[in-house]
Order: sequence, then structure tokens, then C-alpha cells
Amino acid sequence: MFESLREYIEQVRREGRLEELTGIDPNLEMGVLAELLVHRRREIVALCSGFGQNPTGCRVLINPMNDPGDLARVLGIQQEVRTKKEIISSWRGRYKSIDPVAIQYQANGEILKNVLSGGDVDLNLLPPIQWHEKDGGRFLGTGCVLVVRDPETGVVNLGTYRTQLQGAREITALPLPGKDAWKIRQKYYDKGERCPVAICLGQAPDLFLVACSSFPWNISEYDIAGGLRGRPVEVVKGPMTGLPIPASAEIVLEGEWTLPGEKTALEGPFGEWTGYYASGPSPEPVIEVTGICFRPDPVILGCPPVRPPGALFAEIRVAARIWDELEQAGVPGICAVNMVPGGGGRFFSVVAINSLYQGHAKQVARIAAQCGSGAFMGRFTVVVDADVDIFDTEEVIWAISTRCDPKTDIEVLEGCWSSSLDPVISPQARANGEFTNSRGLIDATIPFRWKKDFPATIRSPREIEEQILTRFPHLFARKSGVKNEID
Repeated sequence: MFESLREYIEQVRREGRLEELTGIDPNLEMGVLAELLVHRRREIVALCSGFGQNPTGCRVLINPMNDPGDLARVLGIQQEVRTKKEIISSWRGRYKSIDPVAIQYQANGEILKNVLSGGDVDLNLLPPIQWHEKDGGRFLGTGCVLVVRDPETGVVNLGTYRTQLQGAREITALPLPGKDAWKIRQKYYDKGERCPVAICLGQAPDLFLVACSSFPWNISEYDIAGGLRGRPVEVVKGPMTGLPIPASAEIVLEGEWTLPGEKTALEGPFGEWTGYYASGPSPEPVIEVTGICFRPDPVILGCPPVRPPGALFAEIRVAARIWDELEQAGVPGICAVNMVPGGGGRFFSVVAINSLYQGHAKQVARIAAQCGSGAFMGRFTVVVDADVDIFDTEEVIWAISTRCDPKTDIEVLEGCWSSSLDPVISPQARANGEFTNSRGLIDATIPFRWKKDFPATIRSPREIEEQILTRFPHLFARKSGVKNEID
């Protein structure tokens, strides 16, 4: 596994998948490049540089971990994986066996090579990135890691939240209500105190993945990453906040979240993973940046949300957690879980089961839609039989079309956890702060009561299918733009 973002970059370079690009305009052009690479599931990783007035020599890395083998290495998966299901299954096996390893403080680190404080702090030294055409400003943080410490328990939390440039020494970050950073910040606010915060704009890829995943509240994501690595994550104390920041990080902003009403700035809109600019500009508490730490020629990790299908890792992390939480709830017969790419990693989940009893499919659908990882901003949960390939959207649609009676097999849950990013929340509900939605639960399994009498499925004998593919490979070879099996 990679100790730093630079180790990851060097590995990608050795594999011949790194493209070093100059002359890419950080105003929209870089965002379009990122969207094209993600949508086409390209394995190319682009390192962009040469942004004009850029005294720090800052570069931007886009499209990381969009190759299945690449993602597997970042997650510490040793065996070769070829399909999305294999990655989800392997990742579940990895994190279920994790023994958290506490961080290890170092006296010094690469991140402390350059430290700006006081009047020397100027965020305009960094590339002015505008990812989407109608974004309300420049967003430095997309593949970032926000570090805060719970004032009651002392547990350090890592999370990923969009971060917008608001001035030479001011930024905003947007943790949505119910998210960990929002809850921790509120604890400071309840005491009438500002919330210390550090935002890493470039760090080892495993730290980014654990930061945007869901883990138990009382365990630091740093310790999860240490468990994955089998050794502690090395950190240093942030010069301004004292918060632990990765010793090998590329660039870190330190400061304090101001109190509600003390100082605000308009945050957003921003093109989100839903495929919409769903949340308009809103006044948010400003983070006053008191220090910038950076390595020579630092690298910003750029993972901008794009209109679905989005990044592969977003689908993997949610599917794996829902699968795990179904089993933790004691639900038997779970064969696989998938997040359909067109659902942006959250809106559309599919679960395959071995149907064991009446009501089994509905039980699965309700728990998958409301478990810890499925509850936030879901929309549809579909349950199918094990004979359906849930990683093939056409097969899922076939199952819905032929095994689901809309009158009896579709259930709607109301008043579920959503957010301002949800595009179907009405203007009136937004104005009233009502950020809930409904969920469609679809039972597309063969009716259990008369399972034996259900018409037989047309299936080609597998052995003959393999014979045909082996004898006539030229008939099935794709031309340009081979579709990755991960799709």
C-alpha cells in the first residue's frame, strides 16, 4: 500500500498509465477532462501542471483509482480482481479483519518543508480551479480530507467535504447535517467555541478512501487506515491547530471554523454527484485559515463529482458497507450488493438473494434502504434472485419487468434521511428546511409462495456458450473503446 500520494503517482508512472499534462486550463477545461475520464472508465491518471501564477508549483492529479487493479492495490487487496463484484467482496474481507492501529507522531515530516502563517497566508497562491460551468466559485477541496477532533472523546475524525475558496485567508467547507464533522463542529458551537480544523488537499489515496467511507463513530479513520496498512499512519502536529496531519501530505490548510453568525460567506452552488446543482448558494460559517503547510511542488488530489456514472470507488464503498450491514443485522441468504453506476453511488442499490422464506425480499429491501450506509440519500432498492446478474443493468431491468407486480411488490417509505443535494426536494420544502425524501422498495424476486410453478428461465448451457466463445472469438471482439468488465 502507498504511504503517500507520490508513491501512488510513481507506481502509476511505472505502469505507463500516468499522463503529465501542461496547459490544461483550471477554469472548466480540467473539469471536463476529469468527467470524460471518469465516464469512460479510463485507467489513465492525469497529472496537470503549469497554471501561470503558481508560486508553490502546485499540480493537480485527476482520475485516480478508476482502474480496478489500481483500486485493489490502494485497498491492500492482494489477489487479482477482474470484476466489480470481486472488488466489493475482497474489500469486505479486508475491512472486516481490520485491527485498528493508532497513529504515530513524528517530530518532522515532508509536509512541514514549507509553512506559511499570519500575513504570509494567501490561498490565491494555489490554482484557481473551477470544475463545473455553473459552480459558485473555486473549489480547492474535492479529493480532500478534513481533520477535526471530538472535544468530548478526543477521537480524531477524517471526512471528505467540498471546500470552496472565499478569499485570501478564508474558505468554506460543507458537512451536511448528520455527518460526523457537522456533529463534531456542533459540539464546539454548543460550548461557544470555534472548531479547529485542518484540511489536507493531497494525501495518500487510502486516507482519502477511509475519509469518504462510513465507520463506527468511536474509531478514528486514521486507525482504520493503520489497520489496513498493518502499521501506524505517521503524523505530525499541525503548527497552528495541533491536530494530527499526515507527515507525507502534500498540502494542508489549518484554521478555525468561526461561530454561527460571526462570519459567513455564500457557499455554492456546486455540481454534485447527483448530476445536478441541487443546492443553491447558502450562507455558511467561514473557516479562517491561519496556516498553510506544503511540500515542494505539492499535488492537489482532484476528485470532482460528475454527472453519473461517477467514480468507481464511490460505488464500491457503499455497496460493501450495505452488504456487511445486512449480514450484521442477521439477514440470511445475501449473495451480492451493487450500486448501479447511473445512481451516482447512492440512489440505486440492488441486492441479490437466495430467497428462503415469505417476506424475505421485503425484509432485505427495508434494511438495505435504512441501514447505516443505505439510509443517506437513497432512492430505489431492488431485490432480485441469485440467478440475476446485478452487475448487468439490463438483467436487473429484466427482473423488474418480469418478476415484479407493481401493485403488490413495490413499497414506498416516507420521511427518510436526505439533504439539500437532493434534486427532487421542492423549493417550499427547502425553504422550510425539510430535507427528507421517500424510498421505492422493489421486490423483483420470483414469488416465494408459488416459486415451483413460476415459468422456467431461458438460459444457454454454460459449457456450450464457452465453446462458442472459444471457437469464434473474432465474432465477439470489441472494436475501439473496449468496455471494461468492471462496468
